[in-house]
Amino acid sequence: MSGAAGGSWRRAAAAAWPLLQQAAAATLAWWIARALGDHDDPFFAPVAAVVALNASRGDRGRNALRLLLGVLVGIVAGEVVLAALGGGYGSLALAVFAALVVARLLDEPRIVLAQAGAGAVLTVAVGTDSAGFYRVVDALVGAGVALLFSQLLFTPEPVALLRRAETAALDRMAAGLELTCDALERGDERLAERAMTALRAMRDGLADLARTRQASTSVIRYSIAWRFRTAPSARERENAGHLDLLGGSCLMLARTALAAGPDERALLAPALKEITAILHALAADPGDQAARQRATERVLEVVGGLNDSGLETEAAGRDAAAGLRAVAADLLVFAGVPAEYAVAAVREGAGRFEVPEPPRLPWPHRLARLRHPFHKSD
Repeated sequence: MSGAAGGSWRRAAAAAWPLLQQAAAATLAWWIARALGDHDDPFFAPVAAVVALNASRGDRGRNALRLLLGVLVGIVAGEVVLAALGGGYGSLALAVFAALVVARLLDEPRIVLAQAGAGAVLTVAVGTDSAGFYRVVDALVGAGVALLFSQLLFTPEPVALLRRAETAALDRMAAGLELTCDALERGDERLAERAMTALRAMRDGLADLARTRQASTSVIRYSIAWRFRTAPSARERENAGHLDLLGGSCLMLARTALAAGPDERALLAPALKEITAILHALAADPGDQAARQRATERVLEVVGGLNDSGLETEAAGRDAAAGLRAVAADLLVFAGVPAEYAVAAVREGAGRFEVPEPPRLPWPHRLARLRHPFHKSD
C-alpha cells in the first residue's frame, strides 16, 4: 500500500472512533432524559451530547461546558423578556439580541453565542413556563453525558493525542512533496499547481496541530486520569512544535524545486522522492525510536549526495539545494537531534547521531498501536 493511501486510511480510521462515541452519547442522553423528565420528547438532550462532543479530542470537555453556558444565558434572557413584555415578535428579537450581547460580553466562542440565541428563541417562541426548564434539564443531561465520555470514559492520552496530530501533519507534507516530485519528473505544470495548493493547504493541518498542542495542556490540567503524564506530554508538545518549521521548509523546497530548470529538476527528483519516503515513514509512527533513527540516517545520506550532484552550479539549483537542506535540518530536529548539531551536520553533509527515545505511550496505547495496520514504516 502506498504512503498516500496509508495516510488516507489512517485519517478515516481516526475519524470513525469519535463519530461512534457521538452516536453512543446521543443514544445514552436520550434514554436518560426520557427516564428523568416528564416530557415525552427530550430531543435536545441527544442533540446537546452530539454538539458538545463535536470538537477536537482534548477540547470536548470545554465544548460541553460552553454549550451549557450558552443554553443558560439564552433561557435566562428569554424568561426575563417574557416576564417583562410577554410574547410576540418584538420580545423574540429583544431576547435573542440580549442573549447574544451577554454571550459576547463573556468573550466566549461561537458555540456559546449559537446556543444562547437558540435558547432565547425556544423560550420566547414556545412561551410556556416549562419550556425553559425542560431545555435546561436536557442540556444538563446532554452535557453531562458528553463530559462522562470526554473526561472519564474516553479521555485522550495527551502524548497519543499529539502523535495523531503529528501523523496528520506529516502525511500532508508528504502528500504535497509527492505531488511536487511527480511534477518534476513529468514536467507537468498542472501537477505543479496542485502540489503548491496542497502545501499551502498544509497550513490548516499545522493550525490543527497548534490547537492540539494547546488541548494536550488542557487534558493534563482537567483530566484526573492523565495528571502523571505532565513531563512526557511537555516533551512531546515541544517536539511537535518543530513541525511548524518543517512545514514551512517543505513549502520553500517545493517552490524552489519547481522554479529550477530541467537539468536541476532531474537532479532534484530522486532527493525529493527520498524525503517524501522519509516523511511517510515517520507519519506511520512518529513515536517509534527506530523510525526516527532511520530517518536521521536517510536524511544525512540525501544531504551528503548534494555536494557531488552538480546541483549547485546554477543559481536556481543553489536555491533548491538550500531548501532541501532546510527540510533536512528540520527533519533531524523533529527526530530528536539538537538544533545546533542538526544545522552543522546538514551544512557539512555528514554526521552520526543516536536519537533519544521519545516519550513512551502507556501500555494500552502501545498495544493498540501494535495492532494498527499502519504501524510499520513504509
